[in-house]
Amino acid sequence: MKNTFPLRRALALLAAALLTACAGPARQASSPDAGTLLPNENLVLQGIPPIPMSLVRQVEKYTDFRGHGFADWHPTRNEMLVAHRKAGANTEQLFRINGPMAAPEQLTDFTDPVNEASYEPQGGRYVVFSRSSGGNEAHQLYRLDLDTRAVTLLTHPDERHQMLGWLHGRSELIYSAVPLDRTAEGGTRSAPATTLWLIDPMKPEDRRKLAELPGTGWFGGAVSWDDRQLALIDYRSASESRIWQVALADGKARQLLPTPGESVRAAHYTVGWRRDGSGLFVLSDRAGEFRELMLHDLASGALQRITAHIPWDVASADLSDDGRLLALRVNADGREELRLIDAQTLREQAVPALARLPKGSINTARFHRNSGQLALAIDSAQGPNQLHSLDLASATVATWTEPQAPPGVDTKGFADQRIVRWKSFDGLAMSAVYTPTPSRFAGKRPVVVLVHGGPEAQATLGFMGRWNYLVNELGIAIVQPNVRGSAGYGKTFLTLDNGMKREDAVKDLGTLLDWIAAQPELDAARVLVTGGSYGGYMSLAASVHFAERIAGAIDIVGISDFVSFLANTESYRRDLRRAEYGDEREPEMRAFFERISPLRNADKIKQPLFVVQGKNDPRVPWTEAEQIVARVRQTGVPVWYLRAENEGHGFARKENADFQFYATIRFLEQTLLK
Repeated sequence: MKNTFPLRRALALLAAALLTACAGPARQASSPDAGTLLPNENLVLQGIPPIPMSLVRQVEKYTDFRGHGFADWHPTRNEMLVAHRKAGANTEQLFRINGPMAAPEQLTDFTDPVNEASYEPQGGRYVVFSRSSGGNEAHQLYRLDLDTRAVTLLTHPDERHQMLGWLHGRSELIYSAVPLDRTAEGGTRSAPATTLWLIDPMKPEDRRKLAELPGTGWFGGAVSWDDRQLALIDYRSASESRIWQVALADGKARQLLPTPGESVRAAHYTVGWRRDGSGLFVLSDRAGEFRELMLHDLASGALQRITAHIPWDVASADLSDDGRLLALRVNADGREELRLIDAQTLREQAVPALARLPKGSINTARFHRNSGQLALAIDSAQGPNQLHSLDLASATVATWTEPQAPPGVDTKGFADQRIVRWKSFDGLAMSAVYTPTPSRFAGKRPVVVLVHGGPEAQATLGFMGRWNYLVNELGIAIVQPNVRGSAGYGKTFLTLDNGMKREDAVKDLGTLLDWIAAQPELDAARVLVTGGSYGGYMSLAASVHFAERIAGAIDIVGISDFVSFLANTESYRRDLRRAEYGDEREPEMRAFFERISPLRNADKIKQPLFVVQGKNDPRVPWTEAEQIVARVRQTGVPVWYLRAENEGHGFARKENADFQFYATIRFLEQTLLK
């Protein structure tokens, strides 16, 4: 199970949106440091001054940190499928690694990133991967034949697809398909549904329709060991989801949790089936504030709490193929920790060789199908994702990859982050991830407030990528707040910004500015607010409400008007977003949106604004950026605008990410550092 907009993804969005565009040709005079950097042909610039090559040379070594993301284990061999961007490449692609520290072998090479993939589960003969085009998130599934490297499209281009799970007894895959707006009935975007399909990727023309389910929030499949049932999540909002059981023979569906007759509203997520089919492991916050591992008994309907002793969310759980162990990632105050549960006794047990694992946050924990090894992806403030395997039987740890940093940058010297806390306007406890500047920077330091997206996501401890340039070379401190509505601090906290409580989260930002003013090492007169997606809205809202307290703002793929956003976001997302923000079709809610939206309050924005947008964004359409840019310019406030024609909800291409990072440094020079 994955969060809808996890912070690591939000940081990637920011450090991939706050770091936007270009690797095109540069004008050069007599030396490499002369001239200016030209944007590539996919970038549209307005109001952005030239980027000197001298600045590029200073900054570029911070733009090439390269870690490895785990995708899958080979079913029979000690081999990993990973996502990685090689040196000189523009996007992440698939590689296979045939042993610890073996040289990665590249499998795909597309202009668009590829980072989600799965081996054929019987013998690993081929790989099925997901890829969209130009950031449009219309994900298609492809088969990659490992012998010939031939690629075959498996799905219909007018739909959006997601892999849900392989059958255990044969190489057939269950996936979901959701129509895109251009295929909605009559073009009206009316009530899209989700179709479940069963496919043999070697014979895609023979796919079989399993079921059609109402709505679009279906994901997270778990196939029973007898290949007769699929457990599926019906996601309604961050605070409410249900689990359904779909019979694969006839497509009949019934709700498992909450059980019929229960009035409970809570989050429920699938983990996996017991080997004998008697029960289903789930994650749920129905028993308290935090998400716990539970066992649902199918015969009695009873739920047994397993991790009630852990006072944090269980972020994910992976069940070993032999049904004996569960590997949990526990989100402990912004750092993800590894825990093990005996799936028979349902008791926690010690993690072997835990002390031998690198310090950091565990982003992935996945069992090998046959060997029982546990793949772990770990990052920290000192480096991006590094892959390891933990052999539980022998209590040994093997390192599979080394994160790569550009020459001249010693990531081991990067500052540790820490959690800071303060009280908001109503006494509610707030927290943030704080990255201080090195001690060599004297005097009060300027601050970038980096607000995560979601809003149901979380600022967490981990590698900051390009942002390290601000900290280590410019002496800018970074504060990443978890305002109300953030995940990780209980289900009550998660809902405190819903609907008409939206601006309470903006008030939390105001109290963060108070906290900054109280810190002797920070300069309250030099604060910039930025964020991506919902964080982009928060940066605009800060510009409206705290115009005299900030030096500027950077809005990345952010919402500028809730009414137009909900009208134009893709239909497969609209009702899910209404559950969080409110329904613009209701007169009272619409009036509230009109009162608080930054677009309607643009005359209150007094400080320079930088807006970044992808033209193909299906979540926050590019029109949200265009309208706030035009409106703020009418007031005479300086506005920089950068749009990428080949990007979506955040910039995924290095050439685009680099250019905007350089432009961001220029913006900081003219606002925060002047």
